Amino acid sequence: MVDFDGRFVIPGLWDEHVHMTQWALAAGRVDLSGAASAREAAAVVGSHLDQQRSARTEQGDDGGPTLVGVGFRDAGWGDMPSLELLDGATGGVPTALISHDLHCVWLNSAAAARYGVTVGPDGLLREDPAFELTRELGRFPDEAVDAMVSDAGRAAAARGVVGIVDFEMVWNRDPWLRRIAAGFDSLRVDAGVYPQDLDRAVGEGMRTGQLIPGGGGLLRVGPLKVLIDGSLNTRTAFCVDPYPNGGHGLLTVSEGELLELLLKARAAGFVPAVHAIGDGANEVALNAFAAAGIGGRIEHAQFVRQQDFVRFGGLGLTASVQPAHALDDRDAADSNWSGRTERAFPLRSLLDAGATLALGSDAPVAPLEPWTAMSAATTRARGDGRGPWHPEQALTRQEALAASSRGRRRISVGDPADVVVLDADPLVVSDEGFAAMPVAATMLAGRFTHGGRI
Repeated sequence: MVDFDGRFVIPGLWDEHVHMTQWALAAGRVDLSGAASAREAAAVVGSHLDQQRSARTEQGDDGGPTLVGVGFRDAGWGDMPSLELLDGATGGVPTALISHDLHCVWLNSAAAARYGVTVGPDGLLREDPAFELTRELGRFPDEAVDAMVSDAGRAAAARGVVGIVDFEMVWNRDPWLRRIAAGFDSLRVDAGVYPQDLDRAVGEGMRTGQLIPGGGGLLRVGPLKVLIDGSLNTRTAFCVDPYPNGGHGLLTVSEGELLELLLKARAAGFVPAVHAIGDGANEVALNAFAAAGIGGRIEHAQFVRQQDFVRFGGLGLTASVQPAHALDDRDAADSNWSGRTERAFPLRSLLDAGATLALGSDAPVAPLEPWTAMSAATTRARGDGRGPWHPEQALTRQEALAASSRGRRRISVGDPADVVVLDADPLVVSDEGFAAMPVAATMLAGRFTHGGRI
């Protein structure tokens, strides 16, 4: 028996879309999220280098570390990234800046040379080349990365998180087995698989939902993650209508190719999780799911045609959505999807159409912080002086809590003892209190992962 002294108890919270290694690494990188222009982002980097100059060699000594920044949002900038601008700010120190959506990396000449990549006058890599370089930038000794992941896991548990779906773009089973063997025990982890590793996973008898031996009862095989388009910030999300500057974005997997993958997933016991942001990409994903006769998840579903909402429910799909993105990207959406944003980040429309909602962060795109996500979902606003953005798409708090706890609306006998203890009633506290909800304790399988002295 544990006496919680009259506090409020809810089911344990899940973040349904995380890139855990990237999230852990972000804490030690230069934060560019506040930069309102390319010139301002370059100035932030230059200022950081000035502060660190005594610890760095001058003018391009290849023995020095690469400076990595994260979180820039160029979709709303009035100027554009350029190789010349970043070269001028960095003085030859290899520098790589990762956009907030992870779909773009801005390099200076020294970094391009160090990593053997070719960039144009804008200094940008997009999509697959950006993903490949981002993985390279994350190569540190296993012990160092695992320590950062452990810190991130404890921080998540302190906010009521009991589990994550990790979509790190690697063969993800083995790093998690290593971490758990070394003592990681803060979270349950569903480790996603990518198409390039599907044959290996099938050959080893893996399937979605399977407990992985050696995982301490915490590690399971996650979904099959398939990216079929890009992102809004990078203007590569595949859309029916053109962007203001032309082009429809990128469809990186054709409908036929996606159907083939879904059929393979069905045969192998994998739940597909299809990344689709633009309305064109969502149409392609829905068509493929219908043709394959399989359920699954659409990750993001940020922009959906009105006639396609009902198909989510009819096909029994889960919409894995990240509500904080609606507020982070509202200006980019207003600019690039002008006149159509009533169907952007459409949480209410998806839920009313019968989709199952699963809330997450896409950390490091947004913080691994469930109360930030639920606050964005319920208020469609943040404290920046602007009113709610399309409040008709908001969820109730009960709906947001259920979508953050895998549909659990109550704690019942027979459930895993994954529970969160709160110092305030989440259904009546103010909006500000809800966003900053005080978590007194978190229990995972009946074991305290936070607040054990309650």
